[in-house]
Amino acid sequence: MVNKFLHPAGGAETYVFKLGEYLKSQGYEVEYFGMYHPDNIVGNRWDLYTGSVDFHKKGFLSYFTNPLKIVYSMEAKKKIGKILDVFRPDVVHINNFNYQLTPSILLAVKEYRRKYRKKVKVIYTAHDSQLVCPNHYLYRPKFRRTCEKCLNGGGFGNCIREKCIHNSFLKSCLGTLEAIYWNKRNVYENIDVIVCPSSFMKEKLDTNPVLAKKTVTMRNFVEPVVPKQEQNGKYVLYFGRYSEEKGIRTLLEVCRELPQIPFVFAGSGPLEYLMAGLDNVENVGFLKGKDLEEMIQGARFSVCPSECNENCPFSVIESMMNGTPVLGCDQGGVPELIENGYTGWLFTAGDVETLKKKIKSIWNSNEPELFRVACREKEFDTLEKYGEKMCKLYL
Repeated sequence: MVNKFLHPAGGAETYVFKLGEYLKSQGYEVEYFGMYHPDNIVGNRWDLYTGSVDFHKKGFLSYFTNPLKIVYSMEAKKKIGKILDVFRPDVVHINNFNYQLTPSILLAVKEYRRKYRKKVKVIYTAHDSQLVCPNHYLYRPKFRRTCEKCLNGGGFGNCIREKCIHNSFLKSCLGTLEAIYWNKRNVYENIDVIVCPSSFMKEKLDTNPVLAKKTVTMRNFVEPVVPKQEQNGKYVLYFGRYSEEKGIRTLLEVCRELPQIPFVFAGSGPLEYLMAGLDNVENVGFLKGKDLEEMIQGARFSVCPSECNENCPFSVIESMMNGTPVLGCDQGGVPELIENGYTGWLFTAGDVETLKKKIKSIWNSNEPELFRVACREKEFDTLEKYGEKMCKLYL
C-alpha cells in the first residue's frame, strides 16, 4: 500500500488504513510505503521511507539542494525498489503520491516486473484529479472557481499562467513540469486499473486516452453506524478542513449574516483564524470516532460548501449514515451522493446569497427531521463489501 502520508491526515489516509486492515483480516500480507513522520501509524518491516516533504510550507524550496526532487525522487524510487525486491508483492496499490513520492515509484515497479518477470498488478485509487490537473482540484485559487482548462488537450501550461498551485508561480512551474514530464514518459501506462470513487472523477480522467482504458467507478466505503432514533438537531455542522477550496470563507460570511443560527465547525486548517469574533460559531477542533459520530448526530443538518470539485467526500457519506441530511455544493461528485429534496439539498457553489437563503430556509423548516429516515436508508458499501470488490480487481 503506497501513500505519501502514513499518519492520519485526511480521507485518503482513512481509506488506506481501513483497507489495509481489511486485507490483513483476510490473510493478506500488507506492507506500507510513504514518507517518514513521527506520527506514522503504519509502516514496513524494513523501515524504508522517504524524507518528509511539505509542499505547502512557505519557503519550502530552500530546504532542498535540488527542487526537482518534487518532480523526480530518486530516493523514493530506490527505497520502494528495495521493498519490492525483498517483499515480492503480487499487488502494488497506489494512492496519493505526486510531489512527495513522485511517479518515479512507477519506474521502480516497471524495473521490478522486468527483473523478475513477475506479473505484479498496479492499482491506483484516484482520490483527486492529479493525473489530469497539476492543481489536483480542478480549481483556480486566485478566483475561487473551478477550472478545466488543462483537460481535453488544453495543455498543462495553464497552471503556470493562472498560478494554480497555492497561487505561487514557482510551485505552479514545478507542478506543470511534473505533469508534462511524466505524461511525455507515458509512466501511467504502468498502472493496470484506476479506481474512481465517483462518476465525475472517471469522466475527468477519461479525457486522457491513456487513462480512459483503465478507469472503473467504485464509491468509497463507510463504516455502518446506528444513529439515535431521537435526533433533535441544535446546530448546523461543518466538519473537514478549514481551507479556501473547501468554501470555508464563503460559509463563514454566511455565519456572520445569520447570527441567530448556531454553527459548529469540527476540523482544522489555515483559515481557522477567520472564526474569531463570531459568537454563533463554535470551533471544536478535529474529531474522530465516536466523538465525531455524536457531533454529526447532534446536528440539524451538515454543510458541504466546497468550491473545488470534490470527488466522493467522506463527510457527505458519513453525515447521511448518521441520519443527518446534507446541504451540499452542486458540483463535482457531491450531487451523485445527495438526492436533492430527499436526503439533502444542493446549492450553487461559492454563492454567498444562495447559501444564506438555503441555510435560513432549511433551519426554519421541518425538512431536516423528515429527511433523517431517508438518510438512514441510504446504502453505501461497507468496508467488507468494498474489500471484496477490490480483491477481485487485484486478481
